Amino acid sequence: MTDSASPTFACARYIKEIGRGPHGARALSQDDAYALYEAMLDGRVSELELGAVLLAYRVKGETSAELAAMLSAAHRSFEPLHVQDGREHARPVSIPSYNGARKTPNLVPLLSLLLAREGVPVLVHGVTEDPGRVTSAEIFTELSIAHAASHDEIEDSLASRRLAFAPITVLAPKLARLLALRRRMGVRNSTHTLVKLLQPFAKPGLRLVNYTHPQYRESLTGLFSEHPEVAAGGALLARGTEGEAVADTRRQVQVDWFHEKRAETLISPEHSQPDALPVDLPEALDAATTARWTESVLRGDVPVLPAVARQVEAIADVVRRPA
Repeated sequence: MTDSASPTFACARYIKEIGRGPHGARALSQDDAYALYEAMLDGRVSELELGAVLLAYRVKGETSAELAAMLSAAHRSFEPLHVQDGREHARPVSIPSYNGARKTPNLVPLLSLLLAREGVPVLVHGVTEDPGRVTSAEIFTELSIAHAASHDEIEDSLASRRLAFAPITVLAPKLARLLALRRRMGVRNSTHTLVKLLQPFAKPGLRLVNYTHPQYRESLTGLFSEHPEVAAGGALLARGTEGEAVADTRRQVQVDWFHEKRAETLISPEHSQPDALPVDLPEALDAATTARWTESVLRGDVPVLPAVARQVEAIADVVRRPA
């Protein structure tokens, strides 16, 4: 696991702080959190200590300062993308896709294609497979949209068709290695949070950031408020659909825009109405069925779902505003 060309990074003093359980653990300073995560990304932490660090943070949780420091190290671990603005000077949008779907259709590819049709450059990045779930990568394959195999291919696809899907192994391989430890350890780690916060563009673009539980909304709000550098380029924060950053078709959730050291609610939440008309969704959840249904929406045979249409409108409006 460690890089034999680099000296091993001693973790005992860090584990002593973060590994004392949910009540005794203490947060690391930003400098220490940066140094530790940088060493983890570089493969300079032994397997034993790496496992201890990952589980310690799984129990303790990361403070906003620790997350900000880790994110800074993450950004320095890969080459940022150089992307031209789209039509009407639309800045690029980054959509993380790391959860897939198992209960509702995965509409991330539809969202990205609708935005690209509006002239907005869209990068979707994520995993290519997740057992038991339908990933965006699998749906893109069914739509004959190839996965980018290099940074050049990502940039070329964004320039030519305003859309690219980048496996995390291509976009940020060091982060991908830490993500893959989930299958060995059985639980997620800090990297699963960080990849959903990535700013992959050299010139900061808009990011869609989602959460699954209310407490994560509070922690992410704190992160963007206390560390405004993390929100460079702007971030739209909303509750996701099964962990994906696409509008929930069952109800309208709140969407907050963090930018320029302030927050603005773009879309207010609405409760489900008992007499609301049912939405027209694909009959099955598999990638092929979802892809064919997505194509029918793009052709106009099936109407765009209202919640998704509002999301597209809000994103397109934000990225066309002066940065």
